[in-house]
Parts: sequence; C-alpha cells; structure tokens
Amino acid sequence: MIRFNKQKIFTLATLSLLSLATLGQKAQFDLIPLGVKGGTDESNMSCYMLGASGSEQFVALDAGTVYAGLQKAVEKKTFTLSASQVMRKYIKGYFISHPHLDHVSGLIINSPGDTAKSIYATQKCMTIMQENYFNDKTWVNFGDAGVGVLLKKYHYATLPLETEEKIAGTDMTVKAFSLSHIEPFESTAFLIKHQDSYVLYLGDTGPDELEKAGKLKNLWKTVAPLIKNKQLKGILIEVSFPNEQPNHLLFGHLTPQWLMKEMSVLADLAGKENMKGLNVVITHLKPPAINEQKIIEQMKAQNILGLNIIFPQQGEKIKL
Repeated sequence: MIRFNKQKIFTLATLSLLSLATLGQKAQFDLIPLGVKGGTDESNMSCYMLGASGSEQFVALDAGTVYAGLQKAVEKKTFTLSASQVMRKYIKGYFISHPHLDHVSGLIINSPGDTAKSIYATQKCMTIMQENYFNDKTWVNFGDAGVGVLLKKYHYATLPLETEEKIAGTDMTVKAFSLSHIEPFESTAFLIKHQDSYVLYLGDTGPDELEKAGKLKNLWKTVAPLIKNKQLKGILIEVSFPNEQPNHLLFGHLTPQWLMKEMSVLADLAGKENMKGLNVVITHLKPPAINEQKIIEQMKAQNILGLNIIFPQQGEKIKL
C-alpha cells in the first residue's frame, strides 16, 4: 500500500499516519531514523533510534551515522533537546548488526562526547570491534575489555543467539538472530520487545536462495506467530539494489524481487491474510539516486501482499 503522487512519494509522516489508520491500532514504538542510506553519504548511514511510544529510553539499531542524524532530527523538531543532549541522555545502548564501517563509524567517532552505556553485539562482531576499532591503535578503547588502556565508558554486552536479554536502562528486551551477509560472513537481526509488542530489525542480509544458509527462514519461523497475533509492529529490512543488479554482484544484499520472495516465504508461515498492512521499513538503499528511485518503483509494483511499505527519511519520526 505505497501511495505516490506524480512527483514524489508521500512524506514519511503521512505514511505513518496511513499505517495507523489502516490498522486501527495505537502506536507502540517510536522510530527515528538517524541514517537511512547504504553508501556514499557519510552523514546518512544506517542508524535507527527505537523506543516505546512516548518514552525517552531509546536504543540505536546500528550506528553508521549518529550525531549528524540527530542534528537533522532536531532541525525537523523531532526532538526539542540538542543533538548532544539526545545522544547522551536518550540513547541507552547501541546494537551493532555487523562491523562494517557504514554501520559503526558514528559510534566510534562520537565516543569521546558520549555517556556511559552498552554496546550490544554477537561474539564474532564484538571481537572484530575490539580488535580493529577500539584497540588503542586505530581508536582509543572506550570499552571495558580488549587491549590497551580501558576507559570503561562502554560496556561490551555480548549477545547469545536466540536468547532473550534485558536492555540496560530501558524496559525493553532483545533477542539476536544470525544472518548471512555473503556466507560465511555474518550479520545480525534484533527482535526488540516492549510489553507484548515487537519490532524486528535486520542488518545487511542476502536471500536464503543465494546464501544457502537458511537463516532468514529460521527468523521467519520465529516471527510468524507474532504476525498472526498482531504483535509484530514493524520489520526494518534492507533493499540495497534494484532488480537489475546481477546476483553475483549483490554482495550479501537484497533487491525488491528478492525481498518479496522472502516476504512470500514469511506469508506462507504467517498467513497471507495477516501480512496485509504490516509495516515494512526499507533500509540501506544504495546510491546513485536513479537506483533509489528504481527500488521505490519496483517495490510498489511487486507489493502483491499489501504490505505497508515505508521509505524512511532522516530525522522524521515513524510511529509503529
């Protein structure tokens, strides 16, 4: 259910209101995109603040861009505090799906001005972060483990897979799932829970048919009952390239066609009737702009399940 005029898609706020009107449900989560792109513009890389609706307790889902995104959110009056105050007071922890720079550079570069909080990641991701970034060589070790002088500003909270864990400083929990980002390299999905409602965030991932690991199918089996029960309020998932991108040049990413194939697998498990109106936030679009426009048009054309597809805009709140 993507709506367009002749010049551009609806604003994100409009899409959010459309979603609520369609579902007839009260929003359970606030989502503030701090970075939505998958390349080129270092001021707009993957990062999404997520918190219970009306709360000041947020987590950052990936951290490619942090401060520049907060400045944009302040400009758009999403926040009344300064960017620095929001970063220091509202963000209670960072969830890193995988250690590529477009998902972690904002966390690293803003660490001197940040406050004490946790970094959440799987063991493999955390090890790479400690060995290659916070290693007292490429950057000061702001963590509480690893090599060099430990400043202990950040707590390295290693997440076991498929185990529900409390998120410090919030009343939310998280469960991590392994994804394949060019097998055998790994990414992560985070299933965030508040009370009886959930949001699913996926880091970079390729389709099961190409990755040959079955990790998305495993994830879909987990969230299908939540969709049936109307508990899953949204899925954030990447579409990096238009359909014209050859499979051998996807590098562990999705196209509109591959995403819809995965959504069909999910629909078989959750019931097609339960997929209609499901909020699906499209992340990680890669430039150039002509490719981004192709992705939007192709998603519109292939949305046979009636998903409420949202293309986030930096700094604009989405209610899920």
